[in-house]
Amino acid sequence: MVCLGNICRSPLAAGLLSQKLSSSFMVDSAGTAAYHTGNPPDPRSIAVAKKHGIAIHQQRARPFEQKDFRRFNWIYVMDHSNYNNLKALHPSESEWEKVALLMINKEVPDPYYGGIDGFEKVFQMIDQATERIANELISNVGPR
Repeated sequence: MVCLGNICRSPLAAGLLSQKLSSSFMVDSAGTAAYHTGNPPDPRSIAVAKKHGIAIHQQRARPFEQKDFRRFNWIYVMDHSNYNNLKALHPSESEWEKVALLMINKEVPDPYYGGIDGFEKVFQMIDQATERIANELISNVGPR
Protein backbone atom coordinates (compact mmCIF):
# COMPACT_ATOMS: atom_id res chain seq x y z
CA MET A 1 0.00 0.00 0.00
CA VAL A 2 1.56 3.28 -1.11
CA CYS A 3 0.72 6.94 -0.49
CA LEU A 4 2.86 10.07 -0.18
CA GLY A 5 4.06 10.23 3.43
CA ASN A 6 2.98 6.79 4.67
CA ILE A 7 1.13 8.19 7.68
CA CYS A 8 -2.51 8.59 6.57
CA ARG A 9 -3.91 6.44 3.76
CA SER A 10 -1.44 3.60 3.30
CA PRO A 11 -1.29 2.63 7.00
CA LEU A 12 -5.10 2.48 7.01
CA ALA A 13 -5.05 0.34 3.86
CA ALA A 14 -2.42 -2.00 5.29
CA GLY A 15 -4.36 -2.34 8.54
CA LEU A 16 -7.65 -3.01 6.77
CA LEU A 17 -6.25 -5.55 4.32
CA SER A 18 -4.29 -7.34 7.06
CA GLN A 19 -7.48 -7.68 9.09
CA LYS A 20 -9.26 -9.29 6.13
CA LEU A 21 -6.55 -11.80 5.25
CA SER A 22 -4.89 -14.67 7.08
CA SER A 23 -1.41 -14.25 8.50
CA SER A 24 -0.02 -16.17 5.51
CA PHE A 25 -0.27 -12.90 3.54
CA MET A 26 2.34 -10.19 4.09
CA VAL A 27 0.85 -6.71 3.91
CA ASP A 28 2.97 -3.57 4.26
CA SER A 29 2.84 0.13 3.46
CA ALA A 30 5.28 2.76 2.27
CA GLY A 31 5.40 6.34 1.04
CA THR A 32 6.88 7.86 -2.09
CA ALA A 33 8.37 10.65 0.06
CA ALA A 34 10.51 10.21 3.15
CA TYR A 35 8.99 13.11 5.13
CA HIS A 36 7.89 10.99 8.06
CA THR A 37 10.32 8.05 8.08
CA GLY A 38 10.14 6.22 11.40
CA ASN A 39 7.04 8.05 12.60
CA PRO A 40 3.79 6.33 13.57
CA PRO A 41 0.65 6.97 11.50
CA ASP A 42 -1.14 10.29 11.84
CA PRO A 43 -3.12 10.36 15.13
CA ARG A 44 -6.33 10.82 13.12
CA SER A 45 -5.63 7.63 11.13
CA ILE A 46 -4.92 5.78 14.36
CA ALA A 47 -8.17 7.10 15.90
CA VAL A 48 -10.36 6.18 12.91
CA ALA A 49 -8.80 2.72 12.66
CA LYS A 50 -9.25 2.17 16.41
CA LYS A 51 -12.89 3.26 16.18
CA HIS A 52 -13.36 0.36 13.72
CA GLY A 53 -11.40 -2.15 15.81
CA ILE A 54 -8.13 -2.02 13.88
CA ALA A 55 -4.78 -1.29 15.54
CA ILE A 56 -2.30 0.55 13.31
CA HIS A 57 -0.38 2.46 16.00
CA GLN A 58 2.58 0.04 15.76
CA GLN A 59 3.23 0.82 12.08
CA ARG A 60 6.12 3.14 11.19
CA ALA A 61 6.48 5.24 8.05
CA ARG A 62 9.08 4.19 5.53
CA PRO A 63 9.93 5.23 1.99
CA PHE A 64 9.10 2.96 -0.93
CA GLU A 65 12.30 1.32 -2.20
CA GLN A 66 13.21 -0.13 -5.58
CA LYS A 67 13.48 -3.59 -3.99
CA ASP A 68 9.79 -3.37 -3.03
CA PHE A 69 8.97 -4.10 -6.67
CA ARG A 70 10.59 -7.51 -6.17
CA ARG A 71 9.39 -8.10 -2.59
CA PHE A 72 5.66 -7.78 -3.26
CA ASN A 73 3.27 -9.48 -5.68
CA TRP A 74 0.86 -6.53 -5.73
CA ILE A 75 1.47 -2.83 -5.12
CA TYR A 76 -1.54 -0.58 -4.59
CA VAL A 77 -1.22 3.18 -4.90
CA MET A 78 -3.69 5.71 -3.52
CA ASP A 79 -3.59 8.28 -6.34
CA HIS A 80 -2.16 9.17 -9.75
CA SER A 81 0.58 11.38 -8.33
CA ASN A 82 2.08 8.53 -6.31
CA TYR A 83 1.48 6.15 -9.21
CA ASN A 84 3.67 8.43 -11.34
CA ASN A 85 6.24 8.68 -8.53
CA LEU A 86 6.61 4.88 -8.62
CA LYS A 87 6.83 4.85 -12.40
CA ALA A 88 9.74 7.32 -12.15
CA LEU A 89 11.71 4.59 -10.34
CA HIS A 90 11.91 2.84 -13.74
CA PRO A 91 10.70 -0.61 -12.81
CA SER A 92 10.92 -3.37 -15.38
CA GLU A 93 7.76 -4.24 -17.30
CA SER A 94 7.15 -7.31 -15.14
CA GLU A 95 7.60 -5.25 -11.97
CA TRP A 96 5.35 -2.48 -13.24
CA GLU A 97 2.53 -4.94 -13.97
CA LYS A 98 2.19 -5.35 -10.17
CA VAL A 99 1.22 -1.68 -9.67
CA ALA A 100 -2.40 -0.51 -9.66
CA LEU A 101 -4.57 2.17 -8.13
CA LEU A 102 -6.19 0.87 -4.95
CA MET A 103 -9.59 1.94 -6.23
CA ILE A 104 -10.20 1.08 -9.85
CA ASN A 105 -10.28 4.33 -11.86
CA LYS A 106 -10.63 6.45 -8.73
CA GLU A 107 -8.22 8.16 -6.37
CA VAL A 108 -8.24 7.99 -2.58
CA PRO A 109 -7.93 11.65 -1.51
CA ASP A 110 -5.26 12.68 0.97
CA PRO A 111 -7.03 13.66 4.22
CA TYR A 112 -3.90 15.15 5.84
CA TYR A 113 -4.93 18.83 5.70
CA GLY A 114 -8.53 18.23 6.74
CA GLY A 115 -10.37 17.12 9.83
CA ILE A 116 -11.36 13.75 11.23
CA ASP A 117 -14.36 13.53 8.86
CA GLY A 118 -11.98 13.28 5.91
CA PHE A 119 -10.18 10.41 7.60
CA GLU A 120 -13.48 8.60 8.15
CA LYS A 121 -14.43 9.09 4.49
CA VAL A 122 -11.04 7.75 3.37
CA PHE A 123 -11.40 4.81 5.76
CA GLN A 124 -14.74 3.87 4.18
CA MET A 125 -13.29 4.11 0.65
CA ILE A 126 -10.29 1.97 1.56
CA ASP A 127 -12.50 -0.51 3.40
CA GLN A 128 -14.50 -1.16 0.21
CA ALA A 129 -11.37 -1.46 -1.93
CA THR A 130 -9.60 -3.83 0.46
CA GLU A 131 -12.73 -5.99 0.70
CA ARG A 132 -12.60 -6.47 -3.08
CA ILE A 133 -8.87 -7.19 -3.02
CA ALA A 134 -9.14 -9.65 -0.13
CA ASN A 135 -11.96 -11.54 -1.86
CA GLU A 136 -9.90 -11.78 -5.05
CA LEU A 137 -6.81 -12.98 -3.19
CA ILE A 138 -8.75 -15.52 -1.15
CA SER A 139 -10.47 -16.91 -4.22
CA ASN A 140 -7.08 -17.10 -6.00
CA VAL A 141 -8.32 -14.96 -8.85
CA GLY A 142 -5.57 -12.45 -8.25
CA PRO A 143 -6.33 -8.83 -7.44
CA ARG A 144 -7.01 -5.93 -9.82
